[in-house]
Amino acid sequence: MEKVLGIDLGTSNSCVAVMHNQNAFVIPDANGVKIHPSIVHFGQDGRILVGVEAKPKLSSHPNQTVYASKRLIGRKYFSAEVKKAKAIMPYKIIEGSEHSVLLEINGQAYTLQEVSAAILKKMKYIAESYFGETFRKAVVTVPAYFNDNQRSATIDAGRIAGLDIIRIINEPTAAALAYGYGKNEQKTVAVYDLGGGTFDISILELGDGVFEVISSAGDTYLGGEDFDDRIIDWITDEYVRKYDYDPGQDPILYQDLRSQAEQARIALNDSSSVVIRLDPPITSDATAKFEMTFDQNQLKELVHDLMQKTFQVCDEAFSHAGIRNSDINGLILVGGPTRMPLLQEYTQAYFQLTPQSNIDPDQVVAVGAAIQGDILTGGQKDVVLVDLTPLSLGIEIRGGLLHRIVEINTPLPLDHTEHFTTNVDNQKSVRISVYQGESKTATQNELLGEFLLDNLPRGLAGEVSVDVNFEIDTNGILNVTAINTDTGAKESIQLIAAGRLEKERVQELSNASQFDFQT
Repeated sequence: MEKVLGIDLGTSNSCVAVMHNQNAFVIPDANGVKIHPSIVHFGQDGRILVGVEAKPKLSSHPNQTVYASKRLIGRKYFSAEVKKAKAIMPYKIIEGSEHSVLLEINGQAYTLQEVSAAILKKMKYIAESYFGETFRKAVVTVPAYFNDNQRSATIDAGRIAGLDIIRIINEPTAAALAYGYGKNEQKTVAVYDLGGGTFDISILELGDGVFEVISSAGDTYLGGEDFDDRIIDWITDEYVRKYDYDPGQDPILYQDLRSQAEQARIALNDSSSVVIRLDPPITSDATAKFEMTFDQNQLKELVHDLMQKTFQVCDEAFSHAGIRNSDINGLILVGGPTRMPLLQEYTQAYFQLTPQSNIDPDQVVAVGAAIQGDILTGGQKDVVLVDLTPLSLGIEIRGGLLHRIVEINTPLPLDHTEHFTTNVDNQKSVRISVYQGESKTATQNELLGEFLLDNLPRGLAGEVSVDVNFEIDTNGILNVTAINTDTGAKESIQLIAAGRLEKERVQELSNASQFDFQT
């Protein structure tokens, strides 16, 4: 039986696992490291560094080093998330075809798929180096709230990396699998997943080997990076007050500041306070380092509203599930930021439960992905996963409204058809514009794609019929088909991400890049 890699492709860190001797095994690199920064450095010589080797380049070569790119994958260039990234990221973000997002580094444009592919390729390399064998298949995790564009782009990244992604699995579902819930007893479990760049909450009904997600909600632009940003702003205010100089003006100093903020947050997991030190600005005559003390109370004050924001998302998930937080009898915390004592304090108060913590929160998602790979290849036959579509799907109708065809939190896979008629006499064609989101106004949602069904037979308004079919597979990837029921004429499209790559381009990219994975 072919082994399948389980890969947690994270915003801040990534991890790879596989089933080995009937247990999920998190694979270390040559130095014993299991958690790898999701950072990619593009050298002037064309070589690419990934992970631990790339991280020091954030300070020395910030314009050539990409981090937190998962926040941009599958997004449109004009989106609010991309605008925010353009304002704070040291690397250059430019617009590609169909409003896609590209990164310009060393005068060359790279897709977000290529960046994710570099990380996936590193995970593949680590596994192959450890076991001395080739891996071709993988289960890759994504936030539960990732939309169709983001999921499609992740599959592209896998192809560039030389991997056949046999399943995209939601991170919270993977975590529940890792804990083995549902095999012997009925439980309602909440998975609170706060990663580096995204937040998800999923509610699962578990029992008799069935893992059914009954509700999920999330924010794909809320995570540990945002907690760090609050610390950065706080340090910056003090720095400007002392030196009348904004450290953001110096890319190298700013990356040191980012690193210090992240290290301070992590250090407070085990300490009541930490000292933050930065060099004075080059323009200053000062020689002593800038120092300030940062403690738990200050962190709590800075991020209190972010914690409340996660609970607003939790409230939304409970509302969709039709239950209250007091109905939960199992709680899993996922993601490195959940190690923060204040987060554990807040979540315990909100859920009125002590969370499960016997699996490393940075490894639990990769472990679950490896288990899912084993299930898909016949290793485990007594487990069934039922996931949901995270957002409503529909088409634009007359008046610019969204007609929902698939409601939020509908179980996957699904196949659903609705019947429409023309709205003007002798209408020759109909444009099908597909959106994902919860707004009643079509254009306030995410446009996934559009296509034209033409050569309609002549007829009065309301006489010519069109059936629109939405089919979503277990990866959450959407196919839409429009059929003229009078003539049998059909148009079908797989809704794909802005800037989705052709097969030939994927193959070209998979062969092109020079990776330096020596450790």
